[in-house]
Amino acid sequence: MLIVDEKKLATLLDEVKVIAVIGAVDKPGRPVDRVCRYMIDAGYEIIPVHPKRENVWGLKTYKSVKDIPVAVDLVNLFRASEFCADHAREVLELETLPKCFWMQQDIFSPEARELFSGKDITVIEDRCIMVDHKNLAGNK
Repeated sequence: MLIVDEKKLATLLDEVKVIAVIGAVDKPGRPVDRVCRYMIDAGYEIIPVHPKRENVWGLKTYKSVKDIPVAVDLVNLFRASEFCADHAREVLELETLPKCFWMQQDIFSPEARELFSGKDITVIEDRCIMVDHKNLAGNK
């Protein structure tokens, strides 16, 4: 399901508490660093995912979303579009599916969207979660 309704998006952002960030890197100046520091400050529990790092933003970092020992509400991708379908397949293997699969600004994946077709997962493409949170927080 693709969301474009701002009220539904605001409600989703209010309901989400735990966000897995695929492609997590804490290098200053990188969009993922700026966005995730903002989301941490906004009160979200961020779980970094990176295949080689063990600690991002001072947080335990997992090699795969499948390694996270708790349910996540939203999977946020900071990866090139060509990797999104593979990450969608990983998400579909989770015991508890997240509410949302979010591809950051300039990231699109018709294949990932198709993989989630018929599932109760909201798919968002080409939107910055930080910008949407700033614009929509409290606007349900």
